[in-house]
Amino acid sequence: MSEASAYVPPPVWTWNKASGGRFATINRPIAGATHDKDLPVGRHPLQLYSLATPNGVKVTVMLEELLALGHSGAEYDAWLIRISEGEQFSSGFVSANPNSKIPALVDRSGPTRLRVFESGAILLHLAEKFGSAFLPTTQPERAECLSWLFWQMGSAPYLGGGFGHFFAYAPSKIEYAIDRFAMEVKRQLDVLDQRLGVSPYLAGAHYSIADIAVWPWYGALAKGLMYGGGEFLSVQDYKNVQRWTDEIAQRPAVKRGRMVNRVMGDPASQLRERHEASDFDTQTADKLAAAAAATTA
Repeated sequence: MSEASAYVPPPVWTWNKASGGRFATINRPIAGATHDKDLPVGRHPLQLYSLATPNGVKVTVMLEELLALGHSGAEYDAWLIRISEGEQFSSGFVSANPNSKIPALVDRSGPTRLRVFESGAILLHLAEKFGSAFLPTTQPERAECLSWLFWQMGSAPYLGGGFGHFFAYAPSKIEYAIDRFAMEVKRQLDVLDQRLGVSPYLAGAHYSIADIAVWPWYGALAKGLMYGGGEFLSVQDYKNVQRWTDEIAQRPAVKRGRMVNRVMGDPASQLRERHEASDFDTQTADKLAAAAAATTA
């Protein structure tokens, strides 16, 4: 009998020890703020508080795609939230998202200040705000788009909190957990691969918020960039997912969106905060600091 299988849950769970793993210092079973700190506010109506995780990338890609379409009202300030340091538990962030997860959007463009949280809700809000941009207006494409959008919201936790956690972050390897979630993630890849075998994009003939939602998660997985699990999951076998991933990666707005609020990788790929379109063309202080840190590391 393995050590993992010997665990017997108590009648009532209590929080009396750290959860273990990489994120133990920020995991807790209660909601609310841990400290008082207001969120910064820039000059644009749209204020984004985020980090370039897959969920954060969805929103910055969407905003850059809207700007590429000529929607000047989609100009935004993107503020970096360092989740490993617990910045998502500030009083200001909790007021923008009581769930304390990135991304959070504050829309100040109308008479009433709106907070929008959960990445799928933000994509839908922005699509509707800008004349159904990247959101089909006729059926059956609209129903297909929304179905795949919500598919992503329901499926990604099995990839991230399930497979990713137990494969890459858990303090010990548990065969049952890894096998269980690897099987589910491969099933999800097959779902996507079959759909993309009959349709160029998830909703049909046109790129939509469904692709913007799914690509940061499953595109990164398809290229072996997520959790180091590419070889383990044989991601190269999903040819239609690979084709779709490569096509979306070439979009200029996607390239820009991936940079925003990024704190990992090549310093040249990082734009830790974004306040103007020209920020992509200049060496910001954050870029220089990141480059210096990489050089001295």
